[in-house]
Amino acid sequence: RWQSASPSSPHDETSFEYLYPTRTEMPVISRTLASEAAAAVAPDSTDAAKKPRLDDRFDDSGSMSEADRSRFLEVERAQIGTSLDPVMRVAPKVPSFIPPNVPVSALSVPTTEISTLPNGVRVASQETYGQVCTVGVLANAGSRYETDGVNVGVNHLTELLAFRSTAEFPTGAEIAERMDEMGGATFASSSREQMLYCVDILRPNADAAMDILAETVLRPRIEEWEVEDAKKVVEFQTMDMMPEVRMGEGLQVAAYGKLDESGGESQQLGKPHFCPLEELSKMSAQTVRDFRSSHLLIPSEMVICGAGISHSELVDLATQHFSDVSEGNPNEAPDGGARTVDSKYTGGEYRMEVKTLDEFTRVAMAFEVGGWHSSDLVPTCVLQTLLGGGSSFSAGGPGKGMYSRLYREVLNRYHWAESSEAFTSFHAESGLLGISGSCPPQKGRDMTRVIAEHLHKLATTPVADEELERARNMLKCNVLTQLESRLVLFEDIGRQILTYGKREDAETMCARIEGVTKEQIRDIARRALYGTYDDEGPGPLPTLSTVGDDISQVPSGEEVASWFR
Repeated sequence: RWQSASPSSPHDETSFEYLYPTRTEMPVISRTLASEAAAAVAPDSTDAAKKPRLDDRFDDSGSMSEADRSRFLEVERAQIGTSLDPVMRVAPKVPSFIPPNVPVSALSVPTTEISTLPNGVRVASQETYGQVCTVGVLANAGSRYETDGVNVGVNHLTELLAFRSTAEFPTGAEIAERMDEMGGATFASSSREQMLYCVDILRPNADAAMDILAETVLRPRIEEWEVEDAKKVVEFQTMDMMPEVRMGEGLQVAAYGKLDESGGESQQLGKPHFCPLEELSKMSAQTVRDFRSSHLLIPSEMVICGAGISHSELVDLATQHFSDVSEGNPNEAPDGGARTVDSKYTGGEYRMEVKTLDEFTRVAMAFEVGGWHSSDLVPTCVLQTLLGGGSSFSAGGPGKGMYSRLYREVLNRYHWAESSEAFTSFHAESGLLGISGSCPPQKGRDMTRVIAEHLHKLATTPVADEELERARNMLKCNVLTQLESRLVLFEDIGRQILTYGKREDAETMCARIEGVTKEQIRDIARRALYGTYDDEGPGPLPTLSTVGDDISQVPSGEEVASWFR
């Protein structure tokens, strides 16, 4: 209820002339006790007879006689069936596929079990004692194995063609319909080094799900029209690509640039992950088939993985569906050369002016660190957690990283900093550690300078004990929390076995995290920024990547490199 601020135009309590107040009006605030409000809406005793019966929702007015009401209900019962479909009825006995409900003390602690089929395919699983399981295939096949001028981008198309038509299922729609009937979902993802196919399915349907998985991995049709559809998806993805993704791709390409002795061939880790639009015309169904047979279907480079399924059952299913895989050579490329060639960090610069929705300038700076097999892997992860960061707009609360260094010393200090975050990128032979940020275009130089100063600070000033302890605890929390997810557990098992040939349990990982010291943190930063004492020359070059509407204020890579000399 609103009342005019002007005494010359009073309104009574029943006036609804003004639906919304104007600038010259102010609201009338009234206060009512709960007891008074309840009394005001209490039903009159004379209305009790008219109150509708709870079992007769159709007679809200209470105007029907008892005979009419009974007759109407009989008609409704005759027309509307209330008995359950036999399929939906509760069975008198618990189905055999449901594990018995036993106390925790009677269950063994889940561990990762690994077996190898006669053809070299590895099978790994871990029980979760749940009603849903995740099964899939991981393989050492990624964009690093593409060839310039021949099939750059084919790995991206291979991912998009997952779970389409196969020998058994003429269309991808039939696979989707079958998965809906079984209560499951399919996933596929690729990276520069590995390809993943998986099915999340109700446990009793694992056998049927494995059949679909084998069809997708081993017997896809890969029709020309499907490849053309995938090309259109690539075009749409490129149009909608986030500027942060473009910046990350540019950072990777610049960090592992072409070498003089390579004859113009891109290094494997410097090849684009997403298919460039200019390469789409070279893609055909045969291109995809050739890439799959040369790099995906290599028994010793494949892992059949499961989470939430017994190991014996998974081994039986893998033997049934994947024991005939025998294509590909793990050490030889189709042209006869080595399949995997180590990439060398070069450092460099990537700049791209592109229209963005928020008109911010993105800047990322990185240096080389060790890869998956380096002893610096865990300390580098702790260092990334210590730096932390994120967006300037973030709800607080435990575990949000609001006390990380980049939050405290960048986002809370510089009002123009829209985001600032540490990142890592690991590969078999090398890795990257850096900081990215976004800001208004006119602050591009300031953001670049702030990022450089914080990287330099890591190499010159030991981190505080409190910072290090917080980072270690937060990283352990993140690892353990993520592994609660069945899908994450499945992926972790598969990727560790592909990379190391074994899986490190959570207890061992947490012990390694707890053992990280501040001396290790500073040593990693020193070697990344300035090299070792045996290195000759000015030291490693930084890698700079910037994307935005206006990147003119971001300094050049040469200038940034001079800051560290």
